[in-house]
Amino acid sequence: MEDYAHILDFLPQGMPMEKGFKREPVAYALGSQEFKLFELVPRPDAIINLGERVYIGKEPEKRDKIMHVKRRVSFEELSATAQNEMPFVILEIVKLEEPRFIRFYNESQPLTIRQHMLELLPGLGKKTMMAILDERKKGPFTTFEELAKRVPSLKHPDKVIANRILLELNDPTQKYHIFVSR
Repeated sequence: MEDYAHILDFLPQGMPMEKGFKREPVAYALGSQEFKLFELVPRPDAIINLGERVYIGKEPEKRDKIMHVKRRVSFEELSATAQNEMPFVILEIVKLEEPRFIRFYNESQPLTIRQHMLELLPGLGKKTMMAILDERKKGPFTTFEELAKRVPSLKHPDKVIANRILLELNDPTQKYHIFVSR
């Protein structure tokens, strides 16, 4: 269950394709924990900025900017602005939740006899995977910066995670979902 989401796009006048006199304001957002995509109904007086973290949980008194979640949406249903904003918001979430994603590098396991979870990360090959596994035997990683220093072939471990999340969101044919809830 998502309690917080990051705003990808806010349309105070509603969707341009909607017909009729009264168009409902809409916001598109990305959940912070399970990376679910939502269409939200904002409060009439709300001022919402792109990238802003808003409460969408079950306690209505905490919802200061969002009235309710209208529905879950797919990547294709998002506005062009929301799709373009997505990589930046994902990277921001990954940096905010650094311990969670460092834990992934420390605890990832083989998926099959021939494939490891680390190999699913875009741009990460067998040599880099082996370097990560060898380094984590010496001790767990604590930050992205330390990980990048100990494994020189992995320049930006936060961006690698963000790219995998983006891939899982916009490609529904992915066999394995490491970070995104189905």
